[in-house]
Amino acid sequence: MPDISTDAAAESATHRTADHIAGSPRILIIDDEAAIRESLETMLTLEGFSVSLATEGVSGMEQLARNQFDLLLLDLALPGESGMDLLPRIVEMYPTLPVIMITAFGTMGNVVDAIRSGAENFVQKPWDNEKLLADIRTAIARHRAEEEVVQLKRTLKQRYNFEHIVGKSEPMLKLFDLVAQIAPSRSTVLIQGESGTGKELIAKAIHANSPRRERPFVPVNTGAVPSDLLESTLFGHVKGAFTSAVSAKKGLFEVANGGTLFLDEIGTMTMDMQAKILRVLQDRRFMHLGGTQEIQVDVRIIAATNVNLQDAARAGRFREDLFYRLNVITLELPPLRSRREDVPLLTSHFLKFYAAENGMEERTLSPEAMRILMDYEWPGNVRELENAMERGVVLSTGKVIHPELLPAQLTGNTYSATLLEQQPNASLFDLMEEIERRIIADRLERCHWNQTEAAEYFRIPLSTLNQKIKRLNVEIKKRNRD
Repeated sequence: MPDISTDAAAESATHRTADHIAGSPRILIIDDEAAIRESLETMLTLEGFSVSLATEGVSGMEQLARNQFDLLLLDLALPGESGMDLLPRIVEMYPTLPVIMITAFGTMGNVVDAIRSGAENFVQKPWDNEKLLADIRTAIARHRAEEEVVQLKRTLKQRYNFEHIVGKSEPMLKLFDLVAQIAPSRSTVLIQGESGTGKELIAKAIHANSPRRERPFVPVNTGAVPSDLLESTLFGHVKGAFTSAVSAKKGLFEVANGGTLFLDEIGTMTMDMQAKILRVLQDRRFMHLGGTQEIQVDVRIIAATNVNLQDAARAGRFREDLFYRLNVITLELPPLRSRREDVPLLTSHFLKFYAAENGMEERTLSPEAMRILMDYEWPGNVRELENAMERGVVLSTGKVIHPELLPAQLTGNTYSATLLEQQPNASLFDLMEEIERRIIADRLERCHWNQTEAAEYFRIPLSTLNQKIKRLNVEIKKRNRD
């Protein structure tokens, strides 16, 4: 999966590239003749270029490594390594840098070799100043356009390429912008959203794009830890603090020191536990269970909940003072049903991922299967879609995933919605029979009416399938289709 962290060196390189593009074009001249270097430097400086000089290949390569240039003027005949020897290395190391070769001994063979090796152009001494300047300006204009594209892609990746988080809808783009904005801060963050919307992934993205990225990200599902063990889990305990405490143990606050502690399902905490969390948020101090010494920590808290904490506070189920401590910055994750335009993108992402994970060829969805996904309400959100795509990849025998490989709740709901419109007065028994009839007919059609293959697919005996076909009159539907 894609890496969500933004390397500091990459960020610095991005800023250097932006400054470089905005400034005067920079040209490096590698030539061993002083008169040639001085002549070119004078001409190019008068034209507004920033010029650097090198007399041979070693010093030239050192300058290329230290600085960014828009163009290289490279002499063919240099002491030590010739320009033609250097050219392939330069092209490999700096593939977007245009190189114009210069020589007093131009032959057609040299021209062909230089162009094949990646040179932009080949100029013979003495040159026409106007033509050389025109060639230089053209090469630099193309180079800067390419650099701007690279910079744009890098910026988009840094801002939007979060692991497992895929989306191009307006709600998600706004969320990505907000994550990028708040990540560098120390502020507490509260992430609200339905189950399966990716709250932990957003928390990881905040941590990975923050100055704490090199320190631990420690997630804990507070709703999954028994209330009598949660205090010890978070704060640790001293030896003998309770019956089974045979040795001292650090809590997750200590483990996360300098990093981020992600408290998932924080709305499930008891009021007593909420009070202890509030004290840590206020004072950055706590004590081991059974201990007497205060421990100070530097931990960023990111909390998540699938319930409305403000409503819970008003109802007396959540401490109001803790809610306001957590509610410094709140992120609302949109449910998948409100960003349906992201479903195809997410589907493609998960199909590629699970095909690679299982060593299989990449799968695609049939148009009918995609229509079902687009019409479904997704109560389980992105997690439900991910599970459906994993199931489809694992169960598929071909490259195309058809509706029958989708989970029953997807196809059943779709068939039911259609049938309710077509047969509003039908009984539940009749609707269930019609759904079963359609599923069997669809499978038989895809098997070219090979009942043995269909029975194997449904994992039922052939005799059972034959009985269902007769009882549901699927044979009659077959003849009508023919």
